[in-house]
Amino acid sequence: MLRLSQTQLKILEECPRKFQHSYLELLATTASPEHKEKLTWGSHFHLLMQQRELGLPIEFIIQQDPELGRCVAAFINTAPELFANSENSDSLRDSYTSRIFRQAEHPRTLIFQDYLFTVIYDLLIAEPNAAQILDWKTYPRHQKSKWIAESWQTRLYLYVLVETSDYSPEQVSMTYWFVQLQGEEPPQKLTFYYNQTEHDRTKQDLTHLLQQLTDWRQRYTEGGEFLPQVEISSNLCDSCQFATRCNRTPDTKTPSPYLLAETPTDWLPNLAIIDEIYI
Repeated sequence: MLRLSQTQLKILEECPRKFQHSYLELLATTASPEHKEKLTWGSHFHLLMQQRELGLPIEFIIQQDPELGRCVAAFINTAPELFANSENSDSLRDSYTSRIFRQAEHPRTLIFQDYLFTVIYDLLIAEPNAAQILDWKTYPRHQKSKWIAESWQTRLYLYVLVETSDYSPEQVSMTYWFVQLQGEEPPQKLTFYYNQTEHDRTKQDLTHLLQQLTDWRQRYTEGGEFLPQVEISSNLCDSCQFATRCNRTPDTKTPSPYLLAETPTDWLPNLAIIDEIYI
C-alpha cells in the first residue's frame, strides 16, 4: 500500500511525469540556500508552537532567533483565544461531553482505494459539535484565496477529518495563519468552512485521480511506459529541475533515448518510507 500526502497529490495532478521522477524513481532534488533557510525557519516555528502547546519552555528557542520570537509574540497577541489555557489530552474526547480536545502536530491516516493518506494538523481543536484545523504558514499570504481553497492541502485535510470522525462536513473548518510578519502588519488568517457538496466533490476527484495513478503505475512497472507529461503551454517546465531530463529545455526539441533509458522500469519502491513533505 502506497502512502500519499497532499504534496504528492499536488505534483501528480500538475505533472504525472514529475511525480514519477520524484516518488517512483526517488530521484534526488536540491534546494537553493535561500529555500533551505526558509524551510529551517518554518521548522523552528512549528517546533516552538508544538512545545508551547505541550507546556514546555520556549525561551531558549526565542533567544536564539529574535525574529522568530517577534513573530510568535505578534501571533499570540493577534489571536489570544487560540492560546488560552486549556486541558490537553492524548485521546479524543467523547462527543457527548463538554471536554475540548487540543493537540499540536496531530496525525491522521485514511485508506482510500489502495493508498494510505497521512495528514498532520499543526493544531486540532475538537469540541462536541465543531472541530477546527489550524495550519501555520511561514510565508506571506497568497492573494488568491480561491487558489488556497482548491489546494490539495485544504481539500485533503478537511476530507480526512470528516472521514475519520463523527463530525459532519458542516461542523469542521480549516484556518491558515500566515505568521511571518510583513512590516507592521499583524499575522493574517484565512478560514474555510466545509460542506457536504465539497466533501462529495473531493471524493469524486480523489477517486478519478487515484484510478489514473493505479493505471499509470501498472503500465510503468509492467511495460516501462512513462507517466504523462504536463503540456508545454503550462509553463511549469521552466522552473522544474527535471526539465532537462524530460527534454523540456529551450535547446531540446526531440526526446533523448539516453535519458529515457536511464531509470530501470522494473523498480518501484514503497512510498510508505517517504516522509511527508511540508511546504
